[in-house]
Amino acid sequence: MTLTRWTPIRNITRCTPFRDSALFDTEQRMQRLMDAFLSNGTLNDDGILSSFAPAVDIAEHSDYYEVTVDIPGVQKDDIKIILEDRTLTISGEKKFENEEKKDAYHRIERHYGRFERSFALPSSTKTEKIDAKYNNGVLTLVVPKKEEAKQRTIEVKVN
Repeated sequence: MTLTRWTPIRNITRCTPFRDSALFDTEQRMQRLMDAFLSNGTLNDDGILSSFAPAVDIAEHSDYYEVTVDIPGVQKDDIKIILEDRTLTISGEKKFENEEKKDAYHRIERHYGRFERSFALPSSTKTEKIDAKYNNGVLTLVVPKKEEAKQRTIEVKVN
């Protein structure tokens, strides 16, 4: 069974004799704009919805946190990492590199454009010691924990 989001204006407009009118075209553009707004996506210069948010894994280890971001096709120089007030922001841009204008695409499913992901770091981290590595389209950040934040075992003594 396929679920389809119900949009009453779109459904009414399809049934009217004004389907090929400028009103229908305007309604379609407004619908794309609202879809972009509600899905946190953006409209590019051609009016096409683009929402590129790379997948992120965050793992906690005994001595550090590890943030892994999948951003294949993004050049190292197009990645920016900012730490401000314990908020770690990873941003960048995946560029659409199609220099030949004669090719006609029938389907484009890969995402292109700007992206930005932000994460709040706990106060138990050494923010001045964050290390970032980029290899084969995977960005890995290691955020070490402070000494007092590390888990330690306390031995129970018997008298």
